[in-house]
Amino acid sequence: MNRAAPALPHTASGASALAVARDCARAAAKIAREGFRQPRLSGVKGRGNIVTDTDFAVESRVQELIWAAFPGHGILSEETMPDTKPDGWVWVVDPIDGTKNFSMGIPLFCINLALCFDGEPQIGLTYDPMRREEFLAVRGRGLRVNGRPAAASQATSVFESVLGVGVGFNDARGTTVFETLLRLWPDFQTFREIGSAALGLAYAACGRFDLFVHHFLYPWDLAAGLLQVSEGGGLITDRDGAPAALFSDSVLAGARAAHSDFLDKTAAIDWRGS
Repeated sequence: MNRAAPALPHTASGASALAVARDCARAAAKIAREGFRQPRLSGVKGRGNIVTDTDFAVESRVQELIWAAFPGHGILSEETMPDTKPDGWVWVVDPIDGTKNFSMGIPLFCINLALCFDGEPQIGLTYDPMRREEFLAVRGRGLRVNGRPAAASQATSVFESVLGVGVGFNDARGTTVFETLLRLWPDFQTFREIGSAALGLAYAACGRFDLFVHHFLYPWDLAAGLLQVSEGGGLITDRDGAPAALFSDSVLAGARAAHSDFLDKTAAIDWRGS
């Protein structure tokens, strides 16, 4: 059983963890904007799954800022520190979520940061550098988008819903996303695949999507959204309907009533693609 989280930490100089998170997001956004539409490919992790020099530059700068502020904190980050254990205070970092979009000059990507205690997000911050949009949740304080209170959709059914979907980088599970849409069609409004799981969850948290579903995730995709959706009054679970957690590899998030309807209507689908 996890320990109860203490109060959010402050730096030795008195700066709050929230201020540090925002400093990280601003610094990361500046690097990302400078690298946009002139990316340099650093590697290929799988079909469609790439990494650029900017991913590494952002991750390095964020790590530098975090450790200058909180030298005792851990960092779990996609490119260079993916195996950090989530014990105590750990920052979970996706330097650029939506790297394929970024590399193609499509302005749909974000920086994703979460501060967790024993794996439970206490701050969740998703920042869209191109629109300068901040999706921010602090445990117990609600969800804000650019400083204004925001909330999840109140849609009561799949039929009423705009679905956000993520195909991801697992071919079998990606196929089941399309199978799910075919099973439901035409009994929903429409769907969107925007190429960023973190933005998809942020959009579900604030009602831009009624529901968001993804079958293949990592902690850095999910950490901030876990808190954003719950603080926005929505429901976030894995695809089996169990409470979503940091290491869940699937997610269904958004309007509470529509969430239940979606699970009922897709219960017969083997979303794992096995």
